[in-house]
Amino acid sequence: MNLQVVYCNHHTANLGIRERLAFSRAQIPQAYSALRAAFPRAEWVVLSTCNRIEVYTAQDDSAHVPSHQDVARFFADFHQVPLAEFFDDLVERTGPDVVRHLFQVASSLDSMVLGEPQIVAQVKEAYALAQDHAAAGPLTNALFQRALKVAKRVRSETTLAEGRVSIASVAVGDFGKRIFDRFDDKTVLVIGAGEMAAETLRYLREAGANEVLVTNRTLARAEQTAAECGGRVCPFEQLDDWLCQADVIVTTTGATPPLVNRDRFRKVRQRSGRKPVFILDLGVPRDFEPSVSDLDDDVYLYCIDDLEAVCEQNRQARSGEVEKALEIIEEETEKFRSELYHRATGPIIKRLRDHHHGIVGDELTRLFARLPHLERDRAEIERSFEQLVNKLLHPPLEALRDEARDGTPHGLMNALKRLFRLHDE
Repeated sequence: MNLQVVYCNHHTANLGIRERLAFSRAQIPQAYSALRAAFPRAEWVVLSTCNRIEVYTAQDDSAHVPSHQDVARFFADFHQVPLAEFFDDLVERTGPDVVRHLFQVASSLDSMVLGEPQIVAQVKEAYALAQDHAAAGPLTNALFQRALKVAKRVRSETTLAEGRVSIASVAVGDFGKRIFDRFDDKTVLVIGAGEMAAETLRYLREAGANEVLVTNRTLARAEQTAAECGGRVCPFEQLDDWLCQADVIVTTTGATPPLVNRDRFRKVRQRSGRKPVFILDLGVPRDFEPSVSDLDDDVYLYCIDDLEAVCEQNRQARSGEVEKALEIIEEETEKFRSELYHRATGPIIKRLRDHHHGIVGDELTRLFARLPHLERDRAEIERSFEQLVNKLLHPPLEALRDEARDGTPHGLMNALKRLFRLHDE
């Protein structure tokens, strides 16, 4: 059994590359269709968030495993991005490193904000979508189900999830309060109605925000978000009017092209005057053109990547808890690897043992029939033969165990079948 993940995240690629390679929810069915068409024997799970794009694949047959280049080419073809522009930003992991990586991702050890709870929900959703589109299989099922359990264990046995741990809480608590001493006299405009928008609103409410405007292309979703936070729905067609009124703008739509370009916001500023405005652009791709921040000194525009420094401080402060979490993940990785080893090699090991013990049993039966006086020492003789068989089998089984650490050892298993004439059942 072979595992592989090819990915780019906030460690390996800048926001621009991640934006160009990201998969929207609407693109997921098409992505799985393309992957299945290219590699019909492989299992797939695509995880695409604002911080990472990861493609997991599993394959029982090593002769048909997609290569790093294959997956990179899929990204290039699907998104129409030249391979040379991002290939060096892609990272490949195989075997147990895939297990360890996913466990760290699900447990939020690989997140910009250490311990953020949102990532485990995103992993769960990605896995569910893979199931819905018949892309997951036995190995990815086992891997992702275990990852969700490991994440739960890390949350319960460490304090990583305590305090300010989500992107939304860091954005409001650290960035927002650098600009405004108070929020109870500010007007908040939320553009978009996803989970990130709702979470950001919760923190703004806790910080004292009273006047909340919610707008979205889909009116029903805007109404739902507004109802949950006690906000007021505003028609999306009048977005420029609401941009003029807002002191705090939170946007999460990920529109293409950017929802607000420099010229559009320049006109907004001409109407609103140079009052301070805090823009938290959590969209991937970005909703505001980066050049918007240069319009005047009272425009404070922050995107996902701007949170990096604060998140690293968060990580350093929790280094002790990180060590605990890493120990849990290492233990769970080894346990999962061992289970995969038994799953892959268990049947042939059983057949080898049964084969040898069958031969020994037949020989002992003939021996005691010819030499009945040995019957009084039967237990000792059987024990000696048992130890002999174990010693003879130890080298090939040890080699099988070592080879299985990096995936199913098809070559060695086939060799053992030929050497010992073990026929497929």
